[in-house]
Amino acid sequence: MEILCSAEEIARQIARLGREITEFYRNKPLTLVSLMNGALPFAADLMRAIDLPLYVDTVSVSSYHDRKSSGELNFRSSLKLSPEGRHILLADEVLDTGCTLACVAEYFRRRGAASVRTAVMVEKIRPRPDGVAHADWTGVVLPDRYLVGYGLDADELYRNLPCIAALVQEK
Repeated sequence: MEILCSAEEIARQIARLGREITEFYRNKPLTLVSLMNGALPFAADLMRAIDLPLYVDTVSVSSYHDRKSSGELNFRSSLKLSPEGRHILLADEVLDTGCTLACVAEYFRRRGAASVRTAVMVEKIRPRPDGVAHADWTGVVLPDRYLVGYGLDADELYRNLPCIAALVQEK
């Protein structure tokens, strides 16, 4: 593995994101929604860095199978709180193709959310389909490699690493 983002850099970026998001949502009721399982470390750190009262919920979605995006979104759970009228901040660990975040955001908009914004720890440098650009808040921008750590996994392993690393695959 090659470390691309240290635990210290992650902490610095989370603090920055927390300040920016706090200012943006000041005087608005915020609901932070973590996309499970990968966003768990990011969402936990981010919610502590946001200096506002907030609701927290989770939703489980997946578009990956055998370490590749399938292009199809599978909802494995839904929110406990109704999205209707809520200012929702979707937290995800990585913006890869962007399809997952775009589909989940649209899902909550159709269910009456007052607003839907996105925050990701990592945005990969790569082309994306039309209509899918960037997250509203991004921790770090990294190359389009297979990343693990800080919630990112390879077949459910490595999520617990305190850093973000590129998985070196043998040829």
